[in-house]
Amino acid sequence: MFQVVTGGSGSGKSAYAEEQILSMGKARRIYIATMFPFDQESFARIERHRVMRAEKQFDTIECYTGLKEIIIPEHANVLLECMSNLTANEMFQESGAKENTVLAICEGIQALLRQADNLVVVTNEIFSDGIVYEQETRTYQNYLGAMNQYMAGIADTVTEVVYGIPLTIKSGRNV
Repeated sequence: MFQVVTGGSGSGKSAYAEEQILSMGKARRIYIATMFPFDQESFARIERHRVMRAEKQFDTIECYTGLKEIIIPEHANVLLECMSNLTANEMFQESGAKENTVLAICEGIQALLRQADNLVVVTNEIFSDGIVYEQETRTYQNYLGAMNQYMAGIADTVTEVVYGIPLTIKSGRNV
């Protein structure tokens, strides 16, 4: 099963996505974390998150770019968090896909779907603030929007979390 979880900052989408994986039983749990550590505070935050995930029996894979290269153990349930970080990494990291960001990440999603029993992807709703941004940020928004649309099109379930409340946007197996 492929599930996409979206929502705004602080909406509860991450906690909901973790609950979804935890509810899938005792199969191996893989957490693909995409936050690139850029300072001491981010290193500390990443370590804190690793400990929290380990308590929930997640094995963590750090992935900043090159999602399609990840090898997942058989019969694993995978949580990918989050598309906004991965998109920025692919656009701006030296090893990133740059103008091929959308293709690289969509290929990565397909690679995960071929390997995982279940995949839950967390993404962000960043499109409703009405602010006009510089071109670089608009490109980022366009890339993230294209990937969100792609994932929603092939996902079995799409859920938006608003104030901690999951709202089903799409439900049922995609045929």
